[in-house]
Amino acid sequence: MSETTETTTHGVTLTDVAAAKVRSLLEQEGRDDLRLRLAVQPGGCSGLIYQLYFDERLLDGDAVRDFDGVEVVLDKMSVPYLEGATIDFADTIEKQGFTIDNPNAGSSCACGDSFS
Repeated sequence: MSETTETTTHGVTLTDVAAAKVRSLLEQEGRDDLRLRLAVQPGGCSGLIYQLYFDERLLDGDAVRDFDGVEVVLDKMSVPYLEGATIDFADTIEKQGFTIDNPNAGSSCACGDSFS
């Protein structure tokens, strides 16, 4: 067995609506071994782009926070960019899907998928 490292937490919040949607998606897939991973990577029209996806891996240095059985994971490089951000789920005529409200974003592009 490998040595257990201390798990750190992060300041990202998952709303109850988003957590319920994640649980629903995982139940549809019949998976209970997946986590919701949020990351930022270089790219997009404003410099940084969000990535939000299911991941079965837990990598060295990951920060994890549990929301009533839904684990949200961030890699250590993304944590400072996402401190205080909120993941929500919208289901309206205008927009359907997960949204990220990030107070650290100085500016964002029109599509809302990237920021600087």
